[in-house]
Amino acid sequence: MTYYAVIDTNVIVSSMLKAGSVPDKVLQLALEGPIIPLINEEIVSEYREVLTRSKFGFSGERIGKMIEEIIKRAIFLDRTSTDELFPDPDDAVFYEIVMTARKTTEAYLITGNVKHYPVKRFVVTPREMLDIVKLGVQ
Repeated sequence: MTYYAVIDTNVIVSSMLKAGSVPDKVLQLALEGPIIPLINEEIVSEYREVLTRSKFGFSGERIGKMIEEIIKRAIFLDRTSTDELFPDPDDAVFYEIVMTARKTTEAYLITGNVKHYPVKRFVVTPREMLDIVKLGVQ
């Protein structure tokens, strides 16, 4: 079964900070498993901007490789504007990309910060996404 998902930046950061963690398992499923990442250029730019912050200490090579691997598997989509308000306006693009995908297929937004998004069954934590994949639920 294939799952389409927008992956919030915080999931990627958590994955890179702790190998074997739940976010890391989700990211590995997106890089080589049944999850197909959904992105656009704004999301790629956000990934790059956040991952290069000195507080994380990730090497440029590691960041470049991670983003390259995501892009290889990803489907690029255009944003669908919504009337939703977000505590952080930078989060809107993640929600709007998942809304574009949901016009034609089941898609998820995977985030460690569900409180930053509208309460919807398709806005899930990394743990919830692992359970969805494990159970084979669409």
